[in-house]
Amino acid sequence: MSDAQGPAVDLTNCDREPIHQLGAIQPFGFLLALTSDWTVARASANIGQFLGMDADDAIGLTSDKLLTEDAIHLLRNRMMMLRGPDAVERMFSVPLSLSQPDNLFDCAIHFSGGVLVLEAEPQVPNRSMDPGNLVRAFLSRLDATETMAKFFDEGARQIRALTGFDRVMVYRFGRDGAGEVVGETVRPGLGRFLGLNYPASDIPVQARALYVRTPFRIIADIGAEPVPVIPARNEKDEPLDLSLSILRSVSPIHIEYLKNMGVGASLSVSILVNGKLWGLFACHHYKPCLPSFEQRTLAELSGQMFALKLESREHRDLADYDVRARAAGDRLLAALAGDMAILNDVDWVAETLGEIVPCDGVAVMMNGAVATSGYTPPSLAIHPIVRRLSAMEGNAVSATDHLSAIIPGADAYADDAAGLLAIPISRKPRDYVLLFRRQRLRSVTWAGDPHKPASYGPNGIRLTPRASFDAWSQEVSGHSAPFTQAEVRVAETLRSSLVQVVLRLSEDAQEDKRRASERQELLIAELNHRVRNILALIRGVARQSKDGTEASTKFLAMFEGRVHALARAHDQITRDNWAPALLRPLIETEADAYIGKQTARLDLSGPAVLLEPNAFSTLALVIHEMMTNSAKYGALVDSGRLIIRWAVNEAGDLLIDWREQGGPAVQAPKREGFGTTIITKSIPHDLGGDADVRYKLAGLEAQFRIPARHVRLADPSHIPEQPVIAVHTNLAARSEMLAGLVLLVEDSLIIAMDAEDMIRELGATRIAVASNTAQALAEIEREQPTLAILDVNLGEETSLPIAEALAQRGVPFLFATGYGEQLDLPNHFVHVPVAQKPYDSHDLSALLTTLSTAD
Repeated sequence: MSDAQGPAVDLTNCDREPIHQLGAIQPFGFLLALTSDWTVARASANIGQFLGMDADDAIGLTSDKLLTEDAIHLLRNRMMMLRGPDAVERMFSVPLSLSQPDNLFDCAIHFSGGVLVLEAEPQVPNRSMDPGNLVRAFLSRLDATETMAKFFDEGARQIRALTGFDRVMVYRFGRDGAGEVVGETVRPGLGRFLGLNYPASDIPVQARALYVRTPFRIIADIGAEPVPVIPARNEKDEPLDLSLSILRSVSPIHIEYLKNMGVGASLSVSILVNGKLWGLFACHHYKPCLPSFEQRTLAELSGQMFALKLESREHRDLADYDVRARAAGDRLLAALAGDMAILNDVDWVAETLGEIVPCDGVAVMMNGAVATSGYTPPSLAIHPIVRRLSAMEGNAVSATDHLSAIIPGADAYADDAAGLLAIPISRKPRDYVLLFRRQRLRSVTWAGDPHKPASYGPNGIRLTPRASFDAWSQEVSGHSAPFTQAEVRVAETLRSSLVQVVLRLSEDAQEDKRRASERQELLIAELNHRVRNILALIRGVARQSKDGTEASTKFLAMFEGRVHALARAHDQITRDNWAPALLRPLIETEADAYIGKQTARLDLSGPAVLLEPNAFSTLALVIHEMMTNSAKYGALVDSGRLIIRWAVNEAGDLLIDWREQGGPAVQAPKREGFGTTIITKSIPHDLGGDADVRYKLAGLEAQFRIPARHVRLADPSHIPEQPVIAVHTNLAARSEMLAGLVLLVEDSLIIAMDAEDMIRELGATRIAVASNTAQALAEIEREQPTLAILDVNLGEETSLPIAEALAQRGVPFLFATGYGEQLDLPNHFVHVPVAQKPYDSHDLSALLTTLSTAD
């Protein structure tokens, strides 16, 4: 497999050191080196058989003494197409020889050390070649493969069909440089190399570097004598750099290697994925073999197509994995954000993390305490592992498939934990989530003993290749399945998020918490804005879709009520950065829409209880439906009373008791509508609680149980008092505002249409709608409005410049927003009333009343 280069190469500098290859080429073609004035500077010793002139006589001649005028013209044109230090241009069917113009050659040119290197070989006609159809068939056959193994085999089969070699292998490099044959097709009667492994020394570092620069390599006859390049060195005593040469000769080391394998010719095509050497198409023939220049060019192109398809498949697999890992990671982070103590449930952590990075066991170390799940080292062994990790990696994720290589004595528990991926989840003191993989015993079949790959031999003080290619098996123990780069990358992303969620007590913990809190406030504000805008949009679509029938109007009223209930609940839980919200204000807010100032009809009693956000949203819909039903059929119809009691039992569950008195006679519904479904099924389904509704003749009764994990007791001293604001309506001022031109600024068409209908319901007759700042300012210049309603966020801009213009003209205006209480207005606008989306005509009416009473 090796293509070891010349002895002058320094392995530590292989990416910069030129490969001179002893100044010789293979004899199936010839070489000319031309200076900038098209003078022959060097030539291969065999040009006489191709151009009719000895190399010594050709040196110093201008190219027009050797090459045809058409050839020189073509060379000049193609030379202009060379871009980059490793560029090579190829030409086919070129009449090169001035003395033999009927002879056609296939050529390649590149720059080397300031000269233009021309390499040529006689053309081999091949009328059966159809490049377009060959490439098309190659790609379609690759696309038809279902597995990677079949993909590799099909690639090898197509390259063999194209080149005619006896054996074609797909050779993949491992992380350590060792190789494995992962795909193969071979002439009948020959042994198979599929599955064999080769040590990294078989293809040295400098050879792998050259495979990146020159992705194609042909050795037509290992027994052929190399042809020297004349002169061997120029006037600066420099050999000609043949790194990019297609005719470059072969080192004696590699020739000996191939002879040991019984190979007569070889060909290799690099497989470059993401710009790196993934592997090779390694082709062997057991007698000399020289595919035509066109065949080799197509083989190189096919290798590039194979690499693109391979890269696409790997990217697709990585993308699928990233999506799955991200979803599992989001669930983990969401759970931790709600309750960091969930890390104590190691079984749950192991199950969730196992979806991200497959593992056999998990250990969590926090504040010096260790909890484990699945197959892990003994608990007493976790502390030494953590100390070692802290000393080695700091804050980074670390992974190994051979734990005993870094932890002394780890081989004692390799059966349970041979591999480790460690995720730091705090800064100081160091806390970790450790993912373990069990030992995976496997047998590796090497092509010869990998521990004795070479010996000193006849080619100078150099290592010669191994003489034996018999399969040599080695059982590998103490290793787990390795953690992939994708798994480590996802773990690193997860680590970054976990460190923010699980901040421990440390020197900078408070500062980190403050910054995290600020970031969270911005995210919550944006979330609230988006949710409210979506609810406003949904409400607007529903209103614009009404057909004026009684059924449509009735549906719209129910639908709007549910949308407003969700909006109010969402605003309450986002007001304190997605924190638990109080139960009592939820009930009072829903009841206020039906009883107004008749607070005596509502009897509430219970401790100060907070509900987690997910439970709060669910209960908001339940309370809304209960209040709506009570207003239609129960105690809130006339002068009845609604009694609601709640308490927390010993298990920490919240128990809510709902009783209605003094209303009309109660009858059970004849069918279960959507509202009834919400009442009876949402708490059991969403929260794991209970809902029991009894339709008693004297009044409806219901009991609800919210499980303890959704409930918190609040400190009564921290509950803010609700201010009481007295408003005196100035009807004349309100009518005056609506009598003139009303300017409505809203970037959503549906919401704008809905708002326009509401403003007309309030009495306005002339409304100008603008979707951005420029349109709004133009409307103000055209005619000064008497009232304006401004959506704060207009996509990439805000309506504050419009507000400034209105304030300068003394025009009253309202803001509309989806940011809820997180809206941050300039100080001189804090007094301006704000309509929280989704708003209705009642909301606008109340805000106009407030605006009309302002000084």
